[in-house]
Amino acid sequence: MVKRAIASILHMTGMARRASVFIMLLLFATAVLRSQPSFPDNGQLFADTVVPVVYITIPPDSLAWIYANPYSDREFRATFVFDNGAVRDTVDPVGFRLRGNTSRQSKKKSFKISFNTFTEGGKYQGVEKMNLNGEHNDPSVMRSKIMWDILRKWNIPAPRSNHVRVYINGNYYGLYINVEHIDEEFAKSRFGNKDGNLFKCLYPADLAYRGGDPASYKIWNGSRWVYELTTNEEEDDFSDLTRFIGVLHNSSDASLPCDLDRVFNIQDYLKIMAVQIFCGDWDGYIYNKNNFYLYHNTRTGKFEYLPYDVDNTFGIDWFGINWATRNIYAWQPGGDQLRPLYDRIINNPELRKQFSFYASQLISTTLDVDSLVQAVEARKEMISPYVAGDPYYPQDYGYDHTDFLNSYTSALGAHVKWGLYPYLEARKESMANQIEPGTPDPVIRYITHERKEGAPFQVTAFVEVVDLPATVTLMYSVAGGPFQQAAMTGDGTGFYRAAVDGISDRVGVSYQVMAAGVSGGTTILPCDPVDVAPVAGDTPLLFINEFMADNEKIAADEHGIYSDWIELWNGDSRDIFLGDFYLTDNFSDPDKWRLPQVMLNSGSFILIWADGNTTAGSRHAPFKLSKEGEEIGIYSADFLVVDSVTFTLQREDVSMGRKSDGAEEIIFMATSTPGRSNNITSSGVTPKEEKLKAWPNPSPGGLIRLNRRCDFLIYNSAGILVYRGYDAETVNADGFAPGLYILTTGSGENIRLVIF
Repeated sequence: MVKRAIASILHMTGMARRASVFIMLLLFATAVLRSQPSFPDNGQLFADTVVPVVYITIPPDSLAWIYANPYSDREFRATFVFDNGAVRDTVDPVGFRLRGNTSRQSKKKSFKISFNTFTEGGKYQGVEKMNLNGEHNDPSVMRSKIMWDILRKWNIPAPRSNHVRVYINGNYYGLYINVEHIDEEFAKSRFGNKDGNLFKCLYPADLAYRGGDPASYKIWNGSRWVYELTTNEEEDDFSDLTRFIGVLHNSSDASLPCDLDRVFNIQDYLKIMAVQIFCGDWDGYIYNKNNFYLYHNTRTGKFEYLPYDVDNTFGIDWFGINWATRNIYAWQPGGDQLRPLYDRIINNPELRKQFSFYASQLISTTLDVDSLVQAVEARKEMISPYVAGDPYYPQDYGYDHTDFLNSYTSALGAHVKWGLYPYLEARKESMANQIEPGTPDPVIRYITHERKEGAPFQVTAFVEVVDLPATVTLMYSVAGGPFQQAAMTGDGTGFYRAAVDGISDRVGVSYQVMAAGVSGGTTILPCDPVDVAPVAGDTPLLFINEFMADNEKIAADEHGIYSDWIELWNGDSRDIFLGDFYLTDNFSDPDKWRLPQVMLNSGSFILIWADGNTTAGSRHAPFKLSKEGEEIGIYSADFLVVDSVTFTLQREDVSMGRKSDGAEEIIFMATSTPGRSNNITSSGVTPKEEKLKAWPNPSPGGLIRLNRRCDFLIYNSAGILVYRGYDAETVNADGFAPGLYILTTGSGENIRLVIF
């Protein structure tokens, strides 16, 4: 974990003599470096100020097969149209199938749309899949939407969602909730990386200890895995999950907060616990050991807990339990049914106090029930006509439109034990009466550092205390010497910063952050000091000289397979033993893959195949390159950057490389030269071509024109991708929030767009 924290900012520094970071702007540096999650805008796909329409056209016999085989995940070709009044887009083909568990037997089915099933790398509005949930158990068709909104309001990286109308083959299938799919693209948009293990955890995913053998957690239950690895399937490595569960089992009560903090984002999970218990979500981990994801965030080295499928909430009950008044400290079932993540936290005095603090903060500060009811009431009025005409709404429980209206204020009997609004009031009152008194120690989150050659050493941390003001101190040691202190200054948003001058670039630094409030104790984190490597030192002239992220027919490996490739060039006067260095596609994971144990002679080239298949040979890396853009880095054994590049949208069978071997400038190559010296011409923009321009700029939104056609990406001021253009000369900026945007092209040009 420490080495990844060290490396999280190294690629932005001047440590490497030739570290090349191009296309991505320094404007985004802060967003990249911080370890708190990002929150993409709703965009057009998840706009919730209207009720968009999704049209599916599919051969009738395919649709009949899907309904006749409800538990099959077979996908059929279909045509997808999305219309929200501002945009109307068609994608053909898409994959179409049923989704869900018990809902597959319901009359009102839920659906999954896949944009990448029949089109490799296919996406729509930045997502690969859409989940259309029928919400057949919920007469309000609102419960899961409310919970997703509460989580996002509290800065939890939960899925985006909105209501949509669904038509299949011209027939209205009803009102649905469109919920963002959790996959590697979701991880990338929230955490800035997507190469970590993502586990989908379904019943009975109790996180109980089964020993130290990773194979023990590859558990089959009926027709699916309990812990399903949905990324990095070829590696099939469960060792990180095993280590996490081992911490839950083996740590003492005294060491648990520190031990767990090393492998798990505890603080965000404590907030999720508070929200789940407030919302009465019994179908998640704590009660039903079900419906959650665990993502191993390679930027922090910690697992992130991601809730999933939250329709059984706000008084929906099948067990005869009053979830509005249930004890928040005993949410799990009784008896010996293990829920070690919840049990260990709720029975640990320190973590229990922090949970109590968040539970109190949720109902007293974050949520105003009256305002929430007003917002829900407005949304109810917006969706009401589409429930009235929903032909499948009555078919499972006999509900009619009157039941829909009444479900917000009254129980309907059977499994609907509460109206939405009475539940909110009752749960708030019950939690307020149950929360235990006591002042938790200060909470420290999102600790990051920045070290650049010739610049002050800087540390940033987010600190929460019950009673302000907070006193936050950076404790640091230079070159193994005694620890010193520097005051950290707050900016009014909860973030505190300190910058220390006079530290030699050639020595290491260790640090921790200490926080104290007016009341309560003192917190020091991380529990183990972070060791930051020197930012200057001798590294060889080893270059990332050329690469191709979309190789269809240019170069084949020794097995005749066309894969992504990276060319390295030894520009040094001495031979270089590559086995002393690492190659990565994630700057936060610098030692991701050790280079082959070969000597690269001075002036020589070597080709590395980025195909994710290390069994294919010693020159095959365990990762692939994304043609939509990512990063490549070479690191020394002590985590100094030897060379690095960052790139955006790539073109099929066109490589990028240095204009001449080892040069600073990187261009699209007119002719790819894998394994040999680079040409000096470019297939991209020539120096004589007119500079890219856009008008009107500033713009009130709507259509923005470019002065020539090009491939481009548009990022908002938080560094989130909001728009993608392929061989286009216009931008439809309808729905763009006012602010600054950056348009960047595949050839490295950048222009600013201002929306007012």
